[in-house]
Amino acid sequence: MLPSTIFREYDIRGLEKTELSEKAIFTIASAYAVMLSKRNINKILIGHDNRPSSENYYQAAKKALLASGVEILDMGMILTPMLYWALRHYQIDGGIIITASHNPLGWNGLKLAYDRTRTLLQKEIIELKDLCDQEASISGEGSLQSLNILPAYYADILSRSTLHRPLKVVVNTANATSSFFASAIIKSFGCQVVELNTNPDPTYPHYDPNPAYLPMMEDTGRVVLESKADLGLAFDADGDRLGVVDEKGKMLFPDYWAIPMSQMVLRENPGASIIFDVKCSEALLEDIKKHGGNPVMWKTGHSYIKSKMKETDSPFAIEQSGHCYWGPPYYYGFDDALFTALMFLESISLTNKSVSQVFVDVPHYVSSPAYHPELPEGDKYKIVGELTEEFKKEGHRVIDINGARVYFENGWGLVRASSNLPALVLRFEAKTEEGLSDIEKVFRDKLSRFPQISKDWKTA
Repeated sequence: MLPSTIFREYDIRGLEKTELSEKAIFTIASAYAVMLSKRNINKILIGHDNRPSSENYYQAAKKALLASGVEILDMGMILTPMLYWALRHYQIDGGIIITASHNPLGWNGLKLAYDRTRTLLQKEIIELKDLCDQEASISGEGSLQSLNILPAYYADILSRSTLHRPLKVVVNTANATSSFFASAIIKSFGCQVVELNTNPDPTYPHYDPNPAYLPMMEDTGRVVLESKADLGLAFDADGDRLGVVDEKGKMLFPDYWAIPMSQMVLRENPGASIIFDVKCSEALLEDIKKHGGNPVMWKTGHSYIKSKMKETDSPFAIEQSGHCYWGPPYYYGFDDALFTALMFLESISLTNKSVSQVFVDVPHYVSSPAYHPELPEGDKYKIVGELTEEFKKEGHRVIDINGARVYFENGWGLVRASSNLPALVLRFEAKTEEGLSDIEKVFRDKLSRFPQISKDWKTA
């Protein structure tokens, strides 16, 4: 039986060899084929990232699908958003990409698509797990066809945005799968590109390809200053998350750098709902209101955000981790860091200001990064539930749609369970540095009574 911990809220992720193996991938792909057959789906798209184990896992998945009678369109090495794009473009309802997204080296997984617009929801992940536990399978004679989506994909995203003045951009892909694509698309958009760690190397020799990881962003900022660039862009491993550094080399949190795009969306779609996750700053919420939009706070996670966008007819959504989602009339309702990079560059090029100047009039709060203290997988939800009830009993205003976002007189703090790792997610925000320290201390004191929680609060 496969470890239950690999079946996460909206995808499959586990440690290579100990939790995931080629045999495990074969079992999961076979069960997925059963799920699709129950929904009368027999054709799927499949691709993979450049992690060391991905090629072997990819072959195992294809072997299982062919034995299940599935018609496979093989896209080879791609980014996760390219799978989402291809589902829409080719009108196909099933898809797999072998990836662990931004997780550190040593992890891998699968993102499983359904219904052209989304990945599996939690209830469907549970269904998949049950089928895996039963070792469910179907027999048939499948087929395999190669598919090169890049010319059509590039043409589509480049046609949807415009660069209004030249910009010099540092592009950092941390040697991950985005290295095959990011610099090329930014150059095609008309920017001068300074490349940083854009040679693909699946061992990730410099740092994890994660724009929430401070060393990646600090390195990007260093090269921005050295090259006198207008800004820096950092891409995660599978191309669905973006990081931004201004011309001064300063890292901007995603809930801040999303603001000029939110303003652009609201100018063109007055009164629109803008979705953001529970980790995002009050500055974003206030700016959405200021520009006539309807701010909607929601759960962290791409499946949840995509469903909420569809429910509210929202054209734009942001997660503090760097996922940006674009719905009609801009795009197809999913997160794509390459497309988001083009839209951010367009929003900056519409002004005559530097990136830092664009944010002068934005509401200012002092925000922490998102912290990820580790703990045993089985403890995280129980501890979050206990803390949520404790804060409520103390009389705090608590938003509990996804963990506990706890309000204080001068700011707020968040604790939730990570969907992807055996860790908590913490974030704090206040009007002053002193207020931020006070709120952080409240959480540190409460967490200190749980010896299983690491005292090392990692930022990614």
